[in-house]
Amino acid sequence: MADALRDPEIVAAMVEGEVPIAVMQWSGSDKQQLSIPWTTIRTSLDANLLADRARLMERAFILSDTAPAEAIHFALGLFDSAPDCERQVIDISGDGTPNGGSDVNLARQAAERSDVTINAIAIESMGLAITNFYRGAVITRDGFAMTARTHRNYPEAIRAKILRELSKVIG
Repeated sequence: MADALRDPEIVAAMVEGEVPIAVMQWSGSDKQQLSIPWTTIRTSLDANLLADRARLMERAFILSDTAPAEAIHFALGLFDSAPDCERQVIDISGDGTPNGGSDVNLARQAAERSDVTINAIAIESMGLAITNFYRGAVITRDGFAMTARTHRNYPEAIRAKILRELSKVIG
């Protein structure tokens, strides 16, 4: 993520749109953490500082369940303290299907009722099980899902996803 936040095309789009960003980490039912509070990107320095924070961010959860519904509910709550913005988007990335937590369909519906878009990156090396799960149960009607074939492919996938999202903000 840090590399994507330094990409000149992404930085220019974030600055032009004065995009607010918060970063949370999630895993199991009771494992959600706000890792970087809301930060509005008004200058390239703001973007570089955000990228530095993202690079230094330690992984919050290891070897835990996968509960995307709780992650969505937690993210929705973060919008209560968000700066004003044109669109509200939750980016969710993961390498597993749910094995904990509540019904992700209900969480997605709560996002849709709040006019929040959910986009996703599925990280999977074989097949499309996680991607198909994200497409069928996680993303909103106006959202999209992408696939990173491995964790090594994640940086290029998140770059592509952020560019696609930002094109809707400044397009």
